[in-house]
Amino acid sequence: MIVVVMGVSGCGKSTVGQKIAERLGCAFRDGDEFHSEANRAKMHAGIPLNDDDRKPWLESIRAYMDDKTSNGQSLVVACSALKQRYRDVLRGPGGNAEFVYLKGDFDLLQGRLAARKDHFFNPNLLRSQFETLEEPADAIVVDIALPPEAIVDQAVAQLQARAAHRPAA
Repeated sequence: MIVVVMGVSGCGKSTVGQKIAERLGCAFRDGDEFHSEANRAKMHAGIPLNDDDRKPWLESIRAYMDDKTSNGQSLVVACSALKQRYRDVLRGPGGNAEFVYLKGDFDLLQGRLAARKDHFFNPNLLRSQFETLEEPADAIVVDIALPPEAIVDQAVAQLQARAAHRPAA
């Protein structure tokens, strides 16, 4: 199983993704690690990424997912995945990824970003992320106003329920 924990910056993708991976007993990787230096510099300068910037980033995440899961391993990846076309790249041709959407309102997230230290993401970009966001129709949705453990509990329960109803390969 591949799980992509998605949402705008500050929603808790890394924290929640790590905890989901621990619960599922699998590896975790933060999609931010795959950004080029040019992408990081743009975001640090407060310049939103465009589709051309994101394309190689998403493709490298998908290649990593394919490499790690080719032998049947499960994996959790944190990635904003703001648009449906980005999720389509991450889902891959076999459609073998589940998405957990960490949903929150602008004011809550703005407060979190203002308190965050030592991250390349410029908090002024939050508005552009909300403008870019296409909420997923097929994801597990969890409210980020909940405590982290409750978010993880809900996400894991729904992931396990979906896995139980998935036809055997």
